[in-house]
Amino acid sequence: MVLPTDTTVAVAYGETLSRVGDRITDKSAPPSDSAVRDWIGPKTFEYWTELRDWIEAFYPGVFAPDWLYGGKKRGWSLRYKKTKAFCTFLPEYRQFSVVVVMGRAEREKFESRRYAWRPQLVKLYDETKTYIDGKWLTVAISSADDLHDVTELLTIKRPSTVTRSDVA
Repeated sequence: MVLPTDTTVAVAYGETLSRVGDRITDKSAPPSDSAVRDWIGPKTFEYWTELRDWIEAFYPGVFAPDWLYGGKKRGWSLRYKKTKAFCTFLPEYRQFSVVVVMGRAEREKFESRRYAWRPQLVKLYDETKTYIDGKWLTVAISSADDLHDVTELLTIKRPSTVTRSDVA
C-alpha cells in the first residue's frame, strides 16, 4: 500500500510510525549522536558528521553548538552561533537539512556568483521568501554536492581564517 507523505500510520499499542521529515520531538533531553544517527539514517549521519567536522576545522573554537527545542512541531535543532546565527542543523526523520540565513551582504555575494552555483541551489534561493532579516535557506543534505553548496554558503556568511590546504 502506498500512502501520501502527509499520512501517519497507527500501529499496535497506540504508537505511530514516523514520516520522512518528522522532527525529534521528545523534549526530555537533547538527542545524542546515536539518537540522531538512528533518526536520520547512517548515510545521512555521515553528512551530518562531515559538516560538523568541517565547521570545527575551518572555524576552530569559534562556535559552541547548542541544542534548541522548538516545541512539538519543530522539535530539536542544533544551532551554531557566535554573536549571530551561523547555521542550524535540522535532524529530520531519514533526512538532514541545514538552515542558513542570508542577510543583505550575503545575498549580494550570492548574486555576484549566481551563475557559478548549481541550478538546484539557485532555484531554492529564488523560491525562498526574503524577510526583513534575510532569506532563510533550508538546504536538504543528501549528497556531497549539497554539502559543498552549504560549505560555500557558510564561507560567504563568515570567511574562514583557515585555508583548505591548512586542513588537508
